[in-house]
Amino acid sequence: MRLLVAEDEIAMAEAVEDVLRYHHYSVQTVQNGEDALFLAKTEEFDGIILDIMMPKLDGLSVLQALRQDHIHTPVLLLTAKSTVEDRIAGLNLGADDYLPKPFAMGELLARVRAMLRRREDFTPDVLELGGITLDRNRCILAGPLGSFQLSRLEFQLLELFMLNPGITFSTQKLLERVWGYDTEAEEGTVWVYISYLRKKLSALNGKLELRTKRRLGYCLEITP
Repeated sequence: MRLLVAEDEIAMAEAVEDVLRYHHYSVQTVQNGEDALFLAKTEEFDGIILDIMMPKLDGLSVLQALRQDHIHTPVLLLTAKSTVEDRIAGLNLGADDYLPKPFAMGELLARVRAMLRRREDFTPDVLELGGITLDRNRCILAGPLGSFQLSRLEFQLLELFMLNPGITFSTQKLLERVWGYDTEAEEGTVWVYISYLRKKLSALNGKLELRTKRRLGYCLEITP
């Protein structure tokens, strides 16, 4: 799952990002509303955590612009304000939930999970394809001959492929979707993780193969 976090308080942003990454989410963080709006319009996210009080463009304006452009990515609003009027304004603009500061990280996680469960394209906790399963809660890849505990990046990469079987992703797109829009990772890093996953899929003896499409990228396909 890929999340956009827009929070101008650096310490808060880092804490939120750390806890989300620990629980296997891919996170892109920005510190102002303009950057949040740009990324939300140009990149694909499963959910957005949006602070209301931000420089350049406030969170409610970002939310309003997204909904006017028919972008329905789920949005959780964060704010130091806790009046009924603020909550009503955010919900009327199309927010999916509202969490006043200060908050416990456990509650944030619960709200994020609930928000993602309400997506129209809700997907199950365990993905199954070609005799291979991916447990999205425990990051465990399993097949006829056993199972593997995946690293965070292995899990996020394979999750993307299993949610999009038959779709070819370029190396650059994989870097953006899994490592993040501003990553310093190089293209060779993607090949390394593709190699890790290929070995694990082969060892499990399922009917899935990560194939290289010459000059295009990589694709997960079901084999005969």
